[in-house]
Amino acid sequence: MLGYGLLVPIVLALVSTAVIWVGSERLERSAARLSGHYGLPAAVHGAVVVAVGSSFPELSSVVISTLVHGEFSLGVGAIVGSAIFNLLVIPAVSALVSEELEATRDIVHKDAQFYIISVLVLFLTFALGATYVPGGTNEAAILTPTLAVLPLVTYGVYVFLQYQDTRDHTARRPTDVNPRREWVLLAVALLVIAVGVEGIVSAALDFGAAFGTPPFLWGLTVIAAATSLPDTFVSVRAAADDEDVTSLTNVLGSNTFNLLVAIPIGVLLAGSATVNFLVAIPLMGFLAFATIVFVVVTRTHLELTNPEAYALLGLYACFLGWMILETVGILDTVQGI
Repeated sequence: MLGYGLLVPIVLALVSTAVIWVGSERLERSAARLSGHYGLPAAVHGAVVVAVGSSFPELSSVVISTLVHGEFSLGVGAIVGSAIFNLLVIPAVSALVSEELEATRDIVHKDAQFYIISVLVLFLTFALGATYVPGGTNEAAILTPTLAVLPLVTYGVYVFLQYQDTRDHTARRPTDVNPRREWVLLAVALLVIAVGVEGIVSAALDFGAAFGTPPFLWGLTVIAAATSLPDTFVSVRAAADDEDVTSLTNVLGSNTFNLLVAIPIGVLLAGSATVNFLVAIPLMGFLAFATIVFVVVTRTHLELTNPEAYALLGLYACFLGWMILETVGILDTVQGI
């Protein structure tokens, strides 16, 4: 029989998931109408407009964990875990829903490769914090506002490259869109999503306390998956509507935003922050490996088939198994857990 202390977070998680679903659907509709109104290409719509909007939960997790709980590392764990979830689970589910997910050379050679650059830039930022900032060691990378500028500038380059695609793009713009109304609805959707994600994060932390598991594991897995729900809903819906470009670019654009913007904003809000470098090295390494796998399977015949989708899901299951073995002490490759 479920105790009251465990029943409450279960109900909270279910209700919060429903709230995120409603907010994500409203976000998707408003973002699509605004992109059509401004004549944005499908790739820019997915990589910037939808990606930034659906990344709001990850940004919120960093801000809340830093300012409210004083746990910047928890937010970083949620970001990295969310990036891994986005790369391995969302494209796989989208491909299974649409039977196959078609990619384009632009996605592989521009969006995916720039995402690889974003992973390297974030790892370089951590490395600089461990080696060149006073007080930094091979165990503790100290991130300063000066270091936070590096990924932010990199994201500025990404937005500039996306903007270049809009200059030569011509599109038929709908005439029945009220942009002011859609912007208001978009803002309301972001607020609804933030409330829902906060509920799931609170429920996950309650589960961690109830089962006696470390917060880092919940941040890297459950909280990461929870904050990725809007990305999942948007990409799966786009794939079901045969909008494969939007589905894939949303994943890559969301991850790029999370790594290059969400984490630096947490650093700027905190003034400075410390990351466990012994944890960051293997996790960033796995993220880089997952990125390479994603690029390979999407480049092969420029489509993601069902067998490849199952392979991505299997790789994510291996990641979860790895984290569980680390938590119970059977493995010790991530020495900061």
